Amino acid sequence: MRSVISLILNIIWVLTAGWALFLSYVLAGLLGCILIVTIPFGLASFRIASFVLWPFGREVVDRHRPTTGSTIGNVIWFLIAGLWLAIGHVVTAAAQAVTIIGLPLAWANIKLIPVTCFPFGKEIVSSRSDRARMLPTARS
Repeated sequence: MRSVISLILNIIWVLTAGWALFLSYVLAGLLGCILIVTIPFGLASFRIASFVLWPFGREVVDRHRPTTGSTIGNVIWFLIAGLWLAIGHVVTAAAQAVTIIGLPLAWANIKLIPVTCFPFGKEIVSSRSDRARMLPTARS
């Protein structure tokens, strides 16, 4: 039953906001892959893009304790792309929250903001995985 609900929510999500958010992450990823030094930022953006396209039934967990590299990467990411992508989530959530059906989608959109702002040191896993049950940080 839970997977059916996730499927229905994912379909509504893709139709209302998922495709636009997905395209914004893909664009950020392509821009990030222009220079060799910024390829990790592009890869992080592509990873989040797949999550943003189909978020229900998956969640974000901490991969490990934060390292200096992931902290520096998160600060750079936030200043260059994270803030702007987070604003996109807020605008989309406001539009979704207009209807009762859109309220769970708006809430999921808001819960995506932490991984949007600070993607390094995070992992996207299935909600049913053992790793998701042991180390949850954000649920969708």
